[in-house]
Amino acid sequence: MLIKSLDLPADVRNFYIDSGIEELYPPQSEAIESGLLNGWNVLAAIPTASGKTLLAELAMLKSISKGGKALYIVPLRALASEKYNRFREFSSIGIKENGIRVGISTGDFDYRDEWLGSNDIIVATSEKTDSLLRNRTSWMSDITTIVVDEVHLLNSANRGPTLEITLTKLMELNPECQIIALSATVGNAGDIADWLDAGLVISEWRPTTLHEGVFYGSGIDFRNSFKAIEARTDDSSLNVLLDTLSDDGQCLVFESSRRNCVGFAKKAGPVVAETLDPETSKALEDLVLQIIEFGESDITYSLAECVRNGVAFHHAGLNVKHRRIVENGFKDNLIKVICSTPTLAAGLNLPARRVIVRNYKRYDPNFGMEPIPVLDYKQMAGRAGRPHLDPYGESVIMARSEDEVKSLFANYIHADAEDITSKLGTENALRTHVLSTIVHGIAGTRDGLMSFMGSTFFAHQNGTDDLKAIVDECLDFLVEHRMLDDQGDKGFVPTSLGKMVTTLYIDPLSAALIVEGLEKARYVTDLTLLHLVCRTPDMRLLYLRSKDYEGLNDFVIEHKDELVDIPSPFKATDYEFFLAEVKTAVLVLDWINERSVEYITRKYNVGEGDVHVFAGIACWLMHAISVLSTLPDIKWPDVTPLLEKRLQYGIRPELKDLVDIRGIGRSRARVLYESGFQNIDDVETAGMDTITALIGPNLAIKVFDDISMKNKMKVKV
Repeated sequence: MLIKSLDLPADVRNFYIDSGIEELYPPQSEAIESGLLNGWNVLAAIPTASGKTLLAELAMLKSISKGGKALYIVPLRALASEKYNRFREFSSIGIKENGIRVGISTGDFDYRDEWLGSNDIIVATSEKTDSLLRNRTSWMSDITTIVVDEVHLLNSANRGPTLEITLTKLMELNPECQIIALSATVGNAGDIADWLDAGLVISEWRPTTLHEGVFYGSGIDFRNSFKAIEARTDDSSLNVLLDTLSDDGQCLVFESSRRNCVGFAKKAGPVVAETLDPETSKALEDLVLQIIEFGESDITYSLAECVRNGVAFHHAGLNVKHRRIVENGFKDNLIKVICSTPTLAAGLNLPARRVIVRNYKRYDPNFGMEPIPVLDYKQMAGRAGRPHLDPYGESVIMARSEDEVKSLFANYIHADAEDITSKLGTENALRTHVLSTIVHGIAGTRDGLMSFMGSTFFAHQNGTDDLKAIVDECLDFLVEHRMLDDQGDKGFVPTSLGKMVTTLYIDPLSAALIVEGLEKARYVTDLTLLHLVCRTPDMRLLYLRSKDYEGLNDFVIEHKDELVDIPSPFKATDYEFFLAEVKTAVLVLDWINERSVEYITRKYNVGEGDVHVFAGIACWLMHAISVLSTLPDIKWPDVTPLLEKRLQYGIRPELKDLVDIRGIGRSRARVLYESGFQNIDDVETAGMDTITALIGPNLAIKVFDDISMKNKMKVKV
């Protein structure tokens, strides 16, 4: 099917033709035949790199050409940025008088972001979309096309319930809206399509042929062929990797843990470096300088050394800038190998000639090392083969015995992906959504709630009988903790606390624990508030190591009056969980007391990215405490706004004014403060030359530009 034959405005057709896309892939043609351009719902369950995004683009642009508005929902912030940058290319398409406008929203969860309504395409995470619904954002009812990327994440225990409820609410709010759902190939795609009332496009077609095989012994056993691999080193994975590079390909290596990722990248570096040409080596040195500039911990220098050799590791422990440098270096074909945890397979568009799965097992805290799901393997394998660049793609699983070879073929290569099942059926998953559904006015009685729940994917798969008891438990909890008022036959009315909790996008249990904790606290310090934050289910906790217990016990004894609700040490499970809370609180305390990132990463065995995640979540929850403090019937401390800012920047109180200057973070603010400058006025008075001597010319220019802009804004006010 040719682009020029599609029922689209000429400017849209020409945009794709001019960019080199003249003909649709077979699954794309099937989607058109299923009513994609006629406003019908479509679920496309097709492999990675088979053109799913183009389907969404065509549907959105057709809708916009008729005066509509599109919402593109993604699971990850990184993916949101990638799609936002892609859709901004539509600004040249002349179907709107002022061009197609694109907005992105992934941040604060307690804002309506009404300004986004002026855009034609809005990109948002599922959590942000949920929060926009909770905050009654007016433009949500104007959406005419909804795209749900990675809809198979309904199967995720963490993200699935929010995605499911958000979709259910959107279908309730905009019943005439077109839904385009994009998915990996899963076992029960028809089940999801039936729930969405969507036409189903299911295909295994790929633009680049994928060969899947298992390495054992002297080579790779593909389904119908065998490829011998030269034994250049004593490590089979390195040999497979070097074979890829010798054919001018790039390689993605998937490992089971961060430690293994870093370890293999370091091992691969010296042998990969020998394959690099002088021009590539010179370009890599520029990346090395960028990595060092944007890093503060030991991992920075490990990453820099790997990248110097043409290799990188990629996992959630890296800071955001390091991840972007690695991704862009790989896209530019400077970095030849990325060793990653499976998270890379799910979220980012980084295909390679060959994918090596070094370890198909992953650590589970409850069961130890467990084989990964077939769906996860298919996501990894799907990254093999760059469309229009590689003649083929290869996915290789490393085996350790002949029996394992047979098992891997049976359980992964020849296996179908698992069925997707709803994860909505627990109190933990439903509690926040029951409250938000009542606050949002979608339902106000038990019967109304059950009617709404009857539209969920869970009910589609299982009926509503199992949900009734769970909904009742949630309602009882919300009434007990003063978030709902039970008015008998009239139903439930949200209280001021309930409305606030929903708007803040925190778990009702978090709010209950915070309120109860402050009531029990003997006196309130920074540690008290941080411990309250770390007690909540919204906070991510550090793992305990055997060597932690003695030091944490001593800390608890020393600070017992500042900690909330200390359980008995004889209740082993409760006390261990409590110690994990304390350990996490102390990490965040180190952060706001300006301990270096290097010190924190070493002490707690975490990455730079982890430090910012812990601080970011704590900042969000401290903001929630600040807002909740406005409730008239509860006494709250007045230190939370300052603590919120300290968590955002990792600073002591005296730096709070300096970090308001754009480009001045915790380190440079400390340099300025120690040199006698306490606020913006002090910096402005000192002048350019003095500040340049302290922080360098480039940043000094940005600082004074920012000060000038702030002064102009003051004049306008």
